[in-house]
Amino acid sequence: MRFKLALVASILFGIGVAQTAKVAALTLTVAALQQPTPTSAKVVGHLYMQSNTIANEIVHFARRADGTLAEVERVATGGAGSGVFKPVSGQASAPNAFEGAGSVILAPGNKLLFATNGGDNTVSSFRVAAGGRLTLLDRQSTGEPVTGKSGTAKSLAYSPASHTLFVLHAFGPNHIRAFSEKAGKLTLRDARYSVNNATKTDRIPTQLVLSPDQKFLLVDILFDFRPAENADGSAKLVVANAPDKDGLVVFPIDSRGALREPIFNDAGGAGPFYIGFVKGRPGTFINGYAVSDGIAISHIDAKGHVTSGAAVQINTAAGKPSELCWLAISADGKRVYATNFGYGSLTSFALDGATLRILKDPANDPIPGDGTFRAVNGLVSSGPSDSWLSPDDAFLYQIFGNASTLIAYRVVKNGSLAEVSRHPIAYNSPQGLAGF
Repeated sequence: MRFKLALVASILFGIGVAQTAKVAALTLTVAALQQPTPTSAKVVGHLYMQSNTIANEIVHFARRADGTLAEVERVATGGAGSGVFKPVSGQASAPNAFEGAGSVILAPGNKLLFATNGGDNTVSSFRVAAGGRLTLLDRQSTGEPVTGKSGTAKSLAYSPASHTLFVLHAFGPNHIRAFSEKAGKLTLRDARYSVNNATKTDRIPTQLVLSPDQKFLLVDILFDFRPAENADGSAKLVVANAPDKDGLVVFPIDSRGALREPIFNDAGGAGPFYIGFVKGRPGTFINGYAVSDGIAISHIDAKGHVTSGAAVQINTAAGKPSELCWLAISADGKRVYATNFGYGSLTSFALDGATLRILKDPANDPIPGDGTFRAVNGLVSSGPSDSWLSPDDAFLYQIFGNASTLIAYRVVKNGSLAEVSRHPIAYNSPQGLAGF
């Protein structure tokens, strides 16, 4: 999030009948090279990521029982990503272009996948076949114009009860727009919603998420005002929830999927970034803080009011802020894995009832980038962003944009992460992970 700017050949064949066999053999060889690497481990699931390149694509990986991945296909979204450009900060090239989370999501039942196209402010929907393959069904504009080099559509949440798809934009005032969904087709609704209030008229949210009962839409706010630049060229950042305790916006939802008047809550820490609800514990969620450098247990009541415990902070001796941003919560509700954007690492926490404690910090060996990117704390970082934990809690997958790699880790009982494999991805731009 610093503001100093860091920085195909076709072969034509003329062939005779005698060459046909040779060409057929060559075709078979090329086709074989394009198949996933053979392995004794069977395919147990699927993982999806958006390239966020200008010609945006969903990259579909088959997920094997040993945790490794094999790329299956790349399916065009029909829309534009932001590429390596970072709209919120204006950086020409930096990882985590969206400054957000949840840009690729699966609807319950895993039959539909939705993705944002941040470059042109559109949303794409896909049918998910039994074998995990994707078919593009629709692409629709969010209704918000693109001003400048890129749009900022960044985060999605889907309510099956009302067949409503919500999309969040970094820039307002119309931060939230909604679509009606029917058989994967999207129809934009007229309603527009803002996370601004009377005194903060240019806020930058990061993520929206539905409560498990689908009665509330929660939105974390990272900045109270759009980032600017100081006279010396450094970043001027007004972080949300510090000191004003209004960094978590909660919208009650009616039965048709319309949002009611927002409730401004204390997020529990500075720079709230990511919300993850704990399975089997209605109303309980974990919030991650980019500037308070930790996570906290929070609870939302029947009226949309939120209370939070004290944030458990990671080791910040290397520099502040750590930009702890993305979370992966285990299906058994006992582990939380936090991604530290500024450090190129993850931290694991144990969750026991109302208690959080650090298990491993860092949980992995920090991953270096190419040396061109520095985080807000001044450290050279690989800029890790979205992560995803397998449903059996056995493997965690992490995007390291500035290192152009997606790493598969095996989850170890003591909280550490053991690297299983690496998979090449686009430089800086990739965003979002969703799977089953």
